[in-house]
Amino acid sequence: MSDDLNFLSASARLGAVEQLDVPSMELLYRLECSGEDFYNTLADRIGNDDAADLLRRNGREELGHANRIKRAIAIKVGADYEPSGSTLEKLPIALPETISVDLLPLVVQGELDGNAGYQKWADNEPDADVARLLRLNGREEVKHGERVTEAIALMKAGAADGDQRGHGGRLGI
Repeated sequence: MSDDLNFLSASARLGAVEQLDVPSMELLYRLECSGEDFYNTLADRIGNDDAADLLRRNGREELGHANRIKRAIAIKVGADYEPSGSTLEKLPIALPETISVDLLPLVVQGELDGNAGYQKWADNEPDADVARLLRLNGREEVKHGERVTEAIALMKAGAADGDQRGHGGRLGI
């Protein structure tokens, strides 16, 4: 794994993978662990408490995805698996100091793309148990996109109401 990787470049690298091998799964584990930080950073910067709660929920579930990937790796290697070394390092996440509601549709698309990737990997996975874990993660990515869509609606409603006391939405980056 390269030290020049960040959250977006790791995602792009995995998007090009047709079938997951153990090194790719370790990168995916790392990406999913970093997903918690991604969502918490978004939540901290959007200026809407209700929308932030939805994003933090996604972040907690990203750790669940990582744990499924850890189980999938154990199945692949045929033994208990504990990540170590660079696999435990979180990926850097570059986001603006203020998150605009206009940025969030990109997050929704990222989640939909994540589902497509998981389904593709499951389709190409010879082990049925690993494929099942991948499909579960993919279905949850769709739920994450739905939550981000809810967050967008909350931010737009808050901005329309003009309530900027922690419940409004920031409309510009």
